[in-house]
Amino acid sequence: MRPVDSDGAAEVPEPGLPLTDDAPQGASEEPAAAAGTPGPCRCWVCGNSPCGSEAKKKARCPGLGLFYTLLSAFLFSVGSLFVKKVQDVHAVEISAFRCVFQMLVVIPCLIYRKSGFIGPKGQRIFLLLRGVLGSTAMILLYYAFQATSLADATVITFSSPVFTSIFAWIFLKEKYSPWDALFTAFTITGVILIVRPPFLFGASAAGTDESYSVHLKGTFAAVAHAVFAAVTMVIIRKMGKSVDYFLSIWYYVVLGLLESVIVLFIIGEWSLPYCGLDRLFLILIGLFGLGGQVFLTKALQIEKAGPVAIMRTMDVVFAFIFQIIFFNDMPTWWTVGGALCVVASSTGAAIRKWCQSSK
Repeated sequence: MRPVDSDGAAEVPEPGLPLTDDAPQGASEEPAAAAGTPGPCRCWVCGNSPCGSEAKKKARCPGLGLFYTLLSAFLFSVGSLFVKKVQDVHAVEISAFRCVFQMLVVIPCLIYRKSGFIGPKGQRIFLLLRGVLGSTAMILLYYAFQATSLADATVITFSSPVFTSIFAWIFLKEKYSPWDALFTAFTITGVILIVRPPFLFGASAAGTDESYSVHLKGTFAAVAHAVFAAVTMVIIRKMGKSVDYFLSIWYYVVLGLLESVIVLFIIGEWSLPYCGLDRLFLILIGLFGLGGQVFLTKALQIEKAGPVAIMRTMDVVFAFIFQIIFFNDMPTWWTVGGALCVVASSTGAAIRKWCQSSK
């Protein structure tokens, strides 16, 4: 389930990103001029509402936010494909390379926005937790992509919203309705269909060889990613808009790099990729991950969270397509059934929250 990397990034990023506040209606209009003369921002023809360039600024292309979401899903999926294609590079090392790349982008943004590098005093403990848990989710996600199939890992990461609802109910005292319980049951069913534990499905359906053991490790890593990503989202909700978004990413990449270096030192897996193609993949993982994050943020700024969450399920479609085309790996019917359960759960939760926010 991921940071998504949702990430990771990551994370996740993902619902919980700060949205721009809409200005009060008419706040940008100039006071009416004397003697019926239209003000500088009013049309000389109608004398009432802004026209021309001012109207063009307010007019949005219908569906632009959903297009940004679709593009974000594609970029995240391509980044996941590159993680799967990299050879002889540990998932922790891939995470370290991505943290370095994002750090080079975040530092100028923090300097430009004058946000500082430490954060508000009362929020630093939450920033530390966000950084450690978010970077752990990213490492687990990359390991899941390497250990199990692209489709299975991607589908499981979409169970993260279910865990988010549970943790928000426990720690933030948010409402947990019977609908949320139903969506949780759907998600658990989908994960079980993907994992196919032998005590439920038998050895013939699950498989007992070494490949299934690796698949099981990747599945557990994906589930753990979903849990860590959910806790990260609850922490981001707790901080609210009191912390700059780029400062949150700053803690994420700094602590993620530190964590990756420590883990690599312990397991002794640090090694530069020998193949030039792998080095290119590492660069593209950072580029596509950052691009997906940017377009997802833009989508959430101009579109409601409900439609964005529904469109994000296209990640699963892209994962199935890439797995068939690039790895010649046809998903099993168990995986398809599990994917339908998880996607139905995520879509149902998104539609429900969308309807609630529209009332």
